[in-house]
Amino acid sequence: MHAQSDERGHVVVPTAERPVPGDVAEGVPGDSERELGSRAPRFIKASRTLHLSWQVGVFVVGLAVVIAGVFMLVLPGPGWLVIFGGMAIWATEFVWAQLVLRWTRRKVTEAAQKALDPRVRRRNIILTTVGLVIIAVLVGIYLWKFGIVMPWKIDQ
Repeated sequence: MHAQSDERGHVVVPTAERPVPGDVAEGVPGDSERELGSRAPRFIKASRTLHLSWQVGVFVVGLAVVIAGVFMLVLPGPGWLVIFGGMAIWATEFVWAQLVLRWTRRKVTEAAQKALDPRVRRRNIILTTVGLVIIAVLVGIYLWKFGIVMPWKIDQ
């Protein structure tokens, strides 16, 4: 599919190549009914200066949300959720963010479907059980050797 940009930078899909509603566009189910480009109100798009100001505002707000999400990766909070929220804010105006969210949505859906596969679930349960047994053995060895003493109070 060959897309072109109009004078404001919006992606325009030629009529002959536009996906039919309900059809699958480039293997992405559910995204065919949404065209790429700005979702700003019509009166904002009418003025180039106002639209550029709108885009700068959306970028700054999205950047603040993404930065907050990055901080939440190391601090308490839903870091990835906030980062994707910032990407969703950017996706209201920027095609690159819309494409990243489409790709992310597709990968998350594929991972969820793969995780529901009985063989994968069985493997994950086995790996979790083995990990818990190893942790239990290490805790048992620690308790056998040192008793119930905090690690920073061990005298050797």
